[in-house]
Amino acid sequence: MSTKESISRIKIFKNAVIYSVYLLIVWGFYRNLIKLPDEIEEYIVKPIIWLVPLVYFVKQEKGSLASLGITLKNLFPAIYFSLGLGLLFLGEAVLVNYAKYKGFNFSANIGTSPLIPSLVLSFATAISEEVAFRGYIFSRVWKVLKNEYIANLLTSVVWVLIHIPIAVFIWKLDLSASIGYLLLTFLFGLGSAFVFARTGNILSSILLHVLWEWPIILFR
Repeated sequence: MSTKESISRIKIFKNAVIYSVYLLIVWGFYRNLIKLPDEIEEYIVKPIIWLVPLVYFVKQEKGSLASLGITLKNLFPAIYFSLGLGLLFLGEAVLVNYAKYKGFNFSANIGTSPLIPSLVLSFATAISEEVAFRGYIFSRVWKVLKNEYIANLLTSVVWVLIHIPIAVFIWKLDLSASIGYLLLTFLFGLGSAFVFARTGNILSSILLHVLWEWPIILFR
């Protein structure tokens, strides 16, 4: 490896670490101190906090949208992979529901929001979070370490850490519920990076995110 390539890899890894720490600190403080309506958070606040910094980092790396998985390549495999793994998450949600209620209780729990706006909101959330984590952090760590599984594990740990504030400050889950939620979050992180690694298309992770989130909403 040339000195230039070595410096480039160090720079990419450094950017991924800086961005991860930035998200953990800024988003953690935001979750602790501020609570706005979901629509404002997911359509405005989250894209600003999560995605705007990526413009700087990608430009600094002289990268492209394709480097974030924003591409039309492998479009159909992306759909197939996400649907296949999404069925597994559906089964997982059913089992969690059964264990929680000691029987099945499939009453929907989406509040008073209509179905379609709630689904659109889920996609907005998925776009910001998946472009940030799988499109940027995972792809950069994988590129530097050259080991998909270690990169997946490290990214998924950060993914869990960034979801601790919502479990503690917003949902106020007890210890047992928090552990269960964070375990499911970790498993999803592994699955999302897995499908992204096989397609290189961020759509696979976005669809999987929605397919993971909705069984939890509908069956919790």
